[in-house]
Amino acid sequence: MKRALQEAETAFDKGEVPVGAIIVLKDKIIARAHNLTETLNDVTAHAEMQAFTAASDFLGGKYLRGCTMYVTLEPCQMCAGASYWTQIDKIVYGASDPDRGFVSLNTTLHPKTKVVSGILENKCAQLLKRFFIEKRNLN
Repeated sequence: MKRALQEAETAFDKGEVPVGAIIVLKDKIIARAHNLTETLNDVTAHAEMQAFTAASDFLGGKYLRGCTMYVTLEPCQMCAGASYWTQIDKIVYGASDPDRGFVSLNTTLHPKTKVVSGILENKCAQLLKRFFIEKRNLN
């Protein structure tokens, strides 16, 4: 999760919502990503989506079986839906998103995907809070 937080900090520095993700296979990071929605003018350029693409490119296939994604914020409905199609083994996230997260929206994950929540939750949440406080103060 610390590596995902580093990605979130990179997003923060770029003026992106600070969400970071990494994907690990056999204790090796195979993908690193952060939000790029502003940079790319693309509402789908969430950290998780970028990580899925990078991991698939690395593996040479669309399925991420045996992989774990670490992400600083609970995935949204879109990212959780995409994770279903990747068949990723595990999603580990930091801060919960009670308004837009997949848990409260009852988004179905792949039946074999395990979920762990609350890892470094305070650090993940504090980075997001700081970002939005600074954004409000600039406007």
